[in-house]
Amino acid sequence: MTAINNGDVAFMVIATVLVFVMTPGLAFFYGGLVEKKNSLTMMMYSFIAIGVVTVMWVFGGFSLVFGNDIGGVIGNPLQYFMLNGVDFSVNATYGAHIPFLMFFMYQLMFAIITAPLMTGAFANRMNIGGWIKVLIIWMILIYFPVAHWVWGGGFLEKMGFVDYAGGTVIHITAGFGALAAVFFLGKRAVKPKKGPGNIGLVSLGGAILLFGWFGFNSGGALASGQTAAIAFTNTGIAAGFATIVWVIICYIKEKHFSLLEVLVGAVAGCATITPCAGYVTPQGSVAIGIIAAIICYLCVAFVKKMKWDDALDVWGVHGMGGFTGTLLIGIFASSAVNGVQAGIHQFLIQLFGAVLVAIYSFVVTLIVLKIADATGTIRVSKETQEIGLDKVLLHEVFSVEE
Repeated sequence: MTAINNGDVAFMVIATVLVFVMTPGLAFFYGGLVEKKNSLTMMMYSFIAIGVVTVMWVFGGFSLVFGNDIGGVIGNPLQYFMLNGVDFSVNATYGAHIPFLMFFMYQLMFAIITAPLMTGAFANRMNIGGWIKVLIIWMILIYFPVAHWVWGGGFLEKMGFVDYAGGTVIHITAGFGALAAVFFLGKRAVKPKKGPGNIGLVSLGGAILLFGWFGFNSGGALASGQTAAIAFTNTGIAAGFATIVWVIICYIKEKHFSLLEVLVGAVAGCATITPCAGYVTPQGSVAIGIIAAIICYLCVAFVKKMKWDDALDVWGVHGMGGFTGTLLIGIFASSAVNGVQAGIHQFLIQLFGAVLVAIYSFVVTLIVLKIADATGTIRVSKETQEIGLDKVLLHEVFSVEE
């Protein structure tokens, strides 16, 4: 049995904590983007997911993803149920040099943040009880199966499809699920005032997201070393180039600078480099960052032109960022980095996987929403939107002045 490497464990503890803080960061980011009267509810969506998904992860969620493969579709749900059969001895490892529990917790943080990414699309339109129902069913029918297909020994992984840190498993599933929610719930009954409700809160959340993203991507190596360093570097470079290109595009169009656009551009770069982070060179990440800004900006503009009410641009930034990055593996991956080589064959595999997951996530999310709504409305009334979700649903307000 391979001995545990304490340095790798320390690295993974840090990476896991960095991924964890991204969920509160997302809460602040989304909470600041909506009106103040709906800010706490927006944050509630993310914070409640920490508890709900943790319980699900222990009660079979991890097993569904990483349990022994059943037909290439799902893992054995009983294999690690309540951590049954897990060796807690000091010598028990997962992969090369880290304890099984370290991997268990690292992957939990990915599971926690995925569904909350969707909430930015249907801001102000879903009640708390409805969100909890959607969250539970969505994780069972979408996240757990897709994560198994890609990371747990499922059919996509067996085909040679790769996703280093979640461009497909996290961003495509959440982004295209968000688009389905936009169509299902329709437009907000009360149109918000232009601009974020609290740009300071947005900046704080954005900073936490960017901070955490370095652990999000580099931790995929499951060890401190060259691959982690490359993923870390690629994350920073892609985010930086995407930010500048996004700002340039916005300045040409709007004739002024915007702090919000700086943050959105950086997130677009991070979402796009995520699936590629451990497979491309830093030179490749420069091109990926530039492409990310252009593609995601065009997608956001397309949504606005079509008048889809994707409140916080989830599909354009996360969905299409993850989709684009997944395809770019087939163009920029270098076998010298992590054994995956770009080429027509790899590109076609990536294209098949990305399209399949996008369609699956969209269609099944519609089904999930219909199931949840059929058991008690998940929608928020016009009156509640006028008063504010925080007062009606939480009986709390953002500040005592209210």
